[in-house]
Amino acid sequence: MVGGRTRAWDDDGFDDAVPFLARLENEDRVALLSSGRPLRYQARAVLMHQAEPSAHVLLVLHGWTKITATAANGYEALLALRGPGDILGEGAALSGRGRAATVTALEPVEAIVIEQGRFTGFLAANPRVALQLLSLTTDRQRTTDRRRLQWAALTVRERLAVLLLELVRTHGKRTTEGIELTIGLSQHEFAGSVGSSREAVARLLTELRAREVVVTRRRHIVVLRPDVLRRIVGEGPA
Repeated sequence: MVGGRTRAWDDDGFDDAVPFLARLENEDRVALLSSGRPLRYQARAVLMHQAEPSAHVLLVLHGWTKITATAANGYEALLALRGPGDILGEGAALSGRGRAATVTALEPVEAIVIEQGRFTGFLAANPRVALQLLSLTTDRQRTTDRRRLQWAALTVRERLAVLLLELVRTHGKRTTEGIELTIGLSQHEFAGSVGSSREAVARLLTELRAREVVVTRRRHIVVLRPDVLRRIVGEGPA
């Protein structure tokens, strides 16, 4: 516990999305965290910029971030959400290439920053940690491949329903109104996640709102009928 808050790596309920710090032995985790220094970021602050040279990695302690990449034509894709226990910027730090994506805080973020040379030196001296990082990279790639295959077989409506159900599971808070998504994403960000236009996502959210499946406000969604979302993606009775 830190300041009364539970940290991601304090929970032994591991699943296939286990964050990096939760994979480490306690002594390795303590040593790694001790090799950096704490930083805080305000909501919507950019932590890392796409294509910039790598100088450090970040270990997220509290708060959530979004990972986005912009194509040559200006289209911005939402690649992932990363939160407590996750590592950011490790790919560029290890390859020596520019960063592949931009990282932006969705809420106030507390992190540990570790200079690139110190991080790579730590991995060289601690093979157990290096193997866990390799395991994380493999799991993330498998998730990306699985999502790419899944997305190819779904309509945009089905992709949006899948995304909303995932957010209900990972960032849902039950309230008297329904299940509130604690991560505030814009329609543009939803569009970037499901591979569509903002206009198409806006129309679909309007449809779901009219059917009283969701309530939407600025960067705020409450899911009222997850059962309807499951039916849209074929997970429930027709």
